[in-house]
Amino acid sequence: MTYAWERRLGAVPCDRGEACFRVWAPRARRVAVRLRGEDHTLEDAGHGVHERLLPTSAGEDYWIVLDGTPLPDPCSRWQPAGIRGPSRVLDAREFDWSDHDWSGVPLEDLVLYELHVGAFTEEGTFGAVIPHLLGLRELGVTAIELMPVAEFPGQRGWGYDGVQISAAFSGYGGPRDLQRLIDAAHAARIGVVLDVVYNHVGASGVKAMEAFGPYFTDKHKTPWGKAINYDDEQCDPVREWMLQSAEGWVRDFHLDGLRLDAIHAIHDESARPILRELATRVHAVDPRALVIAESGLNDPKVIRPADVGGYGHDTQWADDFHHALRVLLTGERDGYYADFGLLRDLAKAYRRPFAHDGTYSAYRRRRFGAPAGDRAPAQFVVFCQNHDQVGNRALGDRLPVQVRALAAFCVLLSPFTPMLFMGEEYGEQAPFQFFTDHIDVEIARATREGRRHEFARFAAYAGSLPDPQASETFMRSKLTRARDPRVSALYAELLRVRRALPAGDADVAFDEAERWLRVRRGQWQLLCNFADAETLVPCADGQVVLATHPAAQPERDGVRLPALAGALMR
Repeated sequence: MTYAWERRLGAVPCDRGEACFRVWAPRARRVAVRLRGEDHTLEDAGHGVHERLLPTSAGEDYWIVLDGTPLPDPCSRWQPAGIRGPSRVLDAREFDWSDHDWSGVPLEDLVLYELHVGAFTEEGTFGAVIPHLLGLRELGVTAIELMPVAEFPGQRGWGYDGVQISAAFSGYGGPRDLQRLIDAAHAARIGVVLDVVYNHVGASGVKAMEAFGPYFTDKHKTPWGKAINYDDEQCDPVREWMLQSAEGWVRDFHLDGLRLDAIHAIHDESARPILRELATRVHAVDPRALVIAESGLNDPKVIRPADVGGYGHDTQWADDFHHALRVLLTGERDGYYADFGLLRDLAKAYRRPFAHDGTYSAYRRRRFGAPAGDRAPAQFVVFCQNHDQVGNRALGDRLPVQVRALAAFCVLLSPFTPMLFMGEEYGEQAPFQFFTDHIDVEIARATREGRRHEFARFAAYAGSLPDPQASETFMRSKLTRARDPRVSALYAELLRVRRALPAGDADVAFDEAERWLRVRRGQWQLLCNFADAETLVPCADGQVVLATHPAAQPERDGVRLPALAGALMR
């Protein structure tokens, strides 16, 4: 049986100058669509769904009118005037794609490059990304990962407070320019993954959505606002709203994958986990499309197949690898870094990047995670920089210059799927700070105060914390593109050599006292010195193929490495 909410929601163009408008609005007595200033009452289709076929054309603006109040469509695909303007009919089929010979990016070939569209270029648009695609491909990147582009308040922001979850941000150029970017990326033989946020909706959109129906529930909480109703009364149309969004991004924009933000904040106690349904639906649209999860649970069921009780996602972010690496490189021990600091943490993470796999976490004061030995290394995404680990710092500062080469060495030569954060590949010095442009005064004030409260105990930042609402904070975060030739050359060589390394498990040895680590991958040996003085790293005989420092010297019993240096032997 097909329920009314399971049919395509929103404005769905037909082939004869009409569109079917379908909206779930169980709280309204009268539901209409306003076209060209005239209201057209929708018909009751059951279960709170209202629908009607109306003459219209792609590019025409409309409102959903609930008991006389015009509101944007929760399923809108296009918001040309922002989150509180009219919705616009999008016929995604009208775009003339040229990527017919594009075959996607296999997981084993995936090298991700995370970027923020607004900060990546001076123009800050989808179109302005296009001239940089060939350079990224020549570097060795196989897919860019766009930070969220769902329509959010104001003209600048990280995108994690999106309101219309299926509409490409108008400030970046809207849906047509997103299609052009993806088509151009495929022409450059590079994939595109989109970061989507399905764990909450930006606070600026909550009131309007609640006028339609119970999109949210008090049964659960999230750190960012009301929890989306995935398992409470009347949840089925809400689930469909999200699932159709995921399908639409892949189907209509030819995306090569979705990165799901913070799935640990998606609460669902139903017998049919929504995260499993999402993977099934996305793979049904395009079996090549990758579902990449950000999960803070260290739970391998996320990437286990559905037939063995998993969610069926293709890969997931692995924060523990970053944390173990960063603490060794910088000595930072605040917050969740307190669980790390020993070489054995990174050694364990090189086998599988859940350093906590059922072990006790002092930071959480409980055992955490589960073993993931049955999952392939490529199913884990690792990094030394990303938007969270840079941007959520008080000043948005990147890794210290003196440790960047060794950090890149450890990430790009690991057996896992690597991800770069925009600019790290050439030594970008600009920070990536937390910036917003909230249009509601109270939300803007709460954002500022929340940021100050978060760092109140850090005396070093008293009076210096950037104002997230200030345009200067955003402008400071734009890439300068001032290149360090040595860093650029190292990244290019690391990504070239990476392609020659065998897939599969790594063999790891380390010396806690001497602070060296050796990772063996087939005939290749990755040698790392995390000490603040030079040391001899023992290894089998071979040639130094690549090193972070020209002073790396083979000796009879190993390779002598300067402080914070790495070498690749064969």
